[in-house]
Amino acid sequence: MCRTVDLHQAVLAKNDTNAVELRRTLDDRGTTAVNLMSSPGSGKTALLEALLTRAAAGGTPAAAVTADLATENDATRLARSGAPVRQILTDGLCHLEAGMLRGELEGWLPEETRLLFVENVGNLVCPASYDLGETVRIALASVTEGEDKPVKYPAAFGLAHLVVITKTDLAEAVEFRREDFLRGVQQVNPGVPVIETSARTGEGVDALLAHVLRAADGRETHTPVLARQHEKHLHHHDDDAPVADHTHAPAGAADHSHAPAGTPR
Repeated sequence: MCRTVDLHQAVLAKNDTNAVELRRTLDDRGTTAVNLMSSPGSGKTALLEALLTRAAAGGTPAAAVTADLATENDATRLARSGAPVRQILTDGLCHLEAGMLRGELEGWLPEETRLLFVENVGNLVCPASYDLGETVRIALASVTEGEDKPVKYPAAFGLAHLVVITKTDLAEAVEFRREDFLRGVQQVNPGVPVIETSARTGEGVDALLAHVLRAADGRETHTPVLARQHEKHLHHHDDDAPVADHTHAPAGAADHSHAPAGTPR
């Protein structure tokens, strides 16, 4: 009997293995990884710089890894915070993978690091399918991107433990319809908390850092519905069925999207 193998599933299965191992390694050393995902131009680098600066001011050892297809511009900006920063150039790959991240961290990440922020490639499609061994996955969108971002990218926002709105200082100028955005968020990820921020004014930066620190302390965080659906599907998987199925469906397939293997602590 022939057995069908879905190449996309095989790639994701290997990534999940690497993610589980990386998560275990980080847990053992007391480091909490935070995966930041957004479209290009959302302002996540500016927000991350503010977070790193606040963490340092509060005595929390933090580090950052930033990924781009080319240039080290973001790493240069983030280094102004004084935190250890590592740049990953993906050479055209539209997302980070757990194996790539794990390789960059070996021999570099300071032992005392409590928070590791991972700035993913600017993309709301590919990164949604890849678990990086994170404890907290954050989907960000700026007020300049439109209110329908969550429903246009249901996997990215539907698998997030937290949603962050950026550039709120521009909301009035761009006539951002806040309630429409929040309605879309709850449609794809019921119950997910939302924090509104502005790197320019400092709004929400302390609240965001506090949220991440609570997760680092092991307090219960939001579990996305899509993640629960994924776990249920795994438990009911028929081993005699063909390997090809929808467990690792492409990002955007809202009913069967791949969810991170790890659940929040």
